[in-house]
Amino acid sequence: MAEQFLDYDKALTCIHCGLCLAHCPTYLETGNENDSPRGRIYTMRAIQNDRLKLDATTVKHLDLCLGCRACEAVCPSGVHYGKLLETTREHIEKNYRRSVFQTFLRKIFIEQVFPYPWRTTMAIAPVKLLRALGLGALLPEIAAFVPQEARSVKLPEVSPATAPKRGRVGLITGCVQSVMFGETNAATVKLLNRAGYDVVTPREQVCCGALYAHSGNLASAREVARQNIKVFERAEVDLIVINAAGCGSTLKEYGHLVGTDAGVKFAAKVKDLSEVLLPRQGKCATRVTFHDACHLAHAQRITAQPRALVKAIAGDQYVELPEAAICCGSAGSYNLTEPGMAGQLQRRKVENILKTEALTVVTTNPGCILQIRAGLKKAGALDVRVVHLADFLAETIRA
Repeated sequence: MAEQFLDYDKALTCIHCGLCLAHCPTYLETGNENDSPRGRIYTMRAIQNDRLKLDATTVKHLDLCLGCRACEAVCPSGVHYGKLLETTREHIEKNYRRSVFQTFLRKIFIEQVFPYPWRTTMAIAPVKLLRALGLGALLPEIAAFVPQEARSVKLPEVSPATAPKRGRVGLITGCVQSVMFGETNAATVKLLNRAGYDVVTPREQVCCGALYAHSGNLASAREVARQNIKVFERAEVDLIVINAAGCGSTLKEYGHLVGTDAGVKFAAKVKDLSEVLLPRQGKCATRVTFHDACHLAHAQRITAQPRALVKAIAGDQYVELPEAAICCGSAGSYNLTEPGMAGQLQRRKVENILKTEALTVVTTNPGCILQIRAGLKKAGALDVRVVHLADFLAETIRA
């Protein structure tokens, strides 16, 4: 009998009704039941029961899952697919031997670079240098995922409210977010200050653990989660705010991840930026649309709040994006480990954006921004910009 990695009761709640199929990005692309949520749950159970071996074909169907959790949001049985996937991936990483390239990519590059801001800074330094020398075209694929504005911004450890005080919040700065989108973090602080919050940015905070958890390294995810819990306990904040959807979904699951009361208390304080801010009227001269980051829309079930913030500014210029909640193919590090499917979903997303004729795409996750920008560039749509919600809102304040 295989190692007991699967919560069988949770797996059996799937009644194979198929309501998830129309919402699963990989199934929409391949039409293969093995690439659907119910197909993957069947595969997980078969591995647990020793009816399937961890061979290249079996692992590929599970690797191809984006972990977007769109299936969870529409499941009538309430299947906890994300938790099933994480423990299955942990089992795979412990018991399946990957190629040398995939091992390097996952264990060295993704797990040993991205969770550490200073290492990420060093990793993108050559791209920034080539770009400064006018030689960015030498590395077009890599350069596409390093934004022109990529730079870190040192935030004050405490930034006081600039409006009648409503509370004291802690800010999670993120790993990739703090290096690639430092200005977005600065805009987030200003928005919170203007909303009446003192903002605390603890220096000792570390990676939220999302990259570890999604790749099956749950031990490392728990380790960083415990450290963040201690750091923000000392900060004595009312809320903990995050502006990256992928990080937010993991932070809100610290109670399940670490299995302690402290984890539950931490998770209860976590709020996405869009949950904290109130809509303010503004003005927008060009058409605007909104892309749902998977881990905000599906994992956190937050879709109305960010739209309300965008619509308050865009007004009649707002247009809904077809298939707004279908993954763009970024999915954390997915566009690195599964570039083929990521590219297919990127093209699908770009085609839908172009149908709207919008010149501004607003979203809430750094990975989505990089993925969609790269796709628009490939399509020659250089006049369409992709911005984070915080930057879009901050533009209105500056105007």
